[in-house]
Amino acid sequence: MSADLSTYQAKHFLWSVDGKVATVTLNRPEKKNPLTFESYAELRDTFRALYHDETIKTVVVTGAGGNFCSGGDVFEIIEPLTKMAMPDLLKFTRMTGDLVKAMRACPQPIVAAIDGVCAGAGAMIALGSDLRYGTAASKVAFLFTRVGLAGCDMGACALLPRVIGQGRAAELLYTGRAMDGVEAERWGFYNRLCEPADLLAEATAMAKRLADGPTFAHGITKKALHQEWNMGVDEAIEAEAEAQALCMATQDFRRAFEAFAAKRAPVFEGN
Repeated sequence: MSADLSTYQAKHFLWSVDGKVATVTLNRPEKKNPLTFESYAELRDTFRALYHDETIKTVVVTGAGGNFCSGGDVFEIIEPLTKMAMPDLLKFTRMTGDLVKAMRACPQPIVAAIDGVCAGAGAMIALGSDLRYGTAASKVAFLFTRVGLAGCDMGACALLPRVIGQGRAAELLYTGRAMDGVEAERWGFYNRLCEPADLLAEATAMAKRLADGPTFAHGITKKALHQEWNMGVDEAIEAEAEAQALCMATQDFRRAFEAFAAKRAPVFEGN
């Protein structure tokens, strides 16, 4: 089964496709792009659909108006949650976690372009991305403890230590304090710092670079990066042997050899 999201019309965020690159723009700038029940669900469903899309090769996630995402909307999510019974609360928390699962499961590399506020669930969307570009003035905060919740939300206790280390993750998740962009890059949360005016262009340039590469192999790399966390070294080596043999059977592998032999740049087609 395949899907074509090139003409998809999103209801709760902006969606655009330029060639092989799709861009998700969280678009409630007047409130720093908070999430609602509906935008959570639509984002989850969109990333699930990307698993079946053969035309989109990479995704950029960003926010409108100089901010990334301020997390769940206080009055459209937080207040209603205070009135819900446990079954509905669990249904909601599982849905938010399913968004991160869908981001990790889709084969397309995801590049987050982060400026301004990146907090709570917004920080988790950034963390669920494969690469993160930020600005020095951005503020990243896992705010859960500041509203009386545990830091273990949407996979934070599993993902954040793997990116920045256990001790640093513990500090952020216990205190809810914000990292500025310089600290976020130094700690490894950001891959690169950009000037605000250049942020989206640089993130998109990276996405296009990846989209022009061996995209079948990129999907295998992404899958291995996630799956091998739960493997022993010998098991991981065997999994990579099988994965690499699969990539060696692709036409892109042959194209790369032929281009090298002819002393020209390879043109990958993702098959």
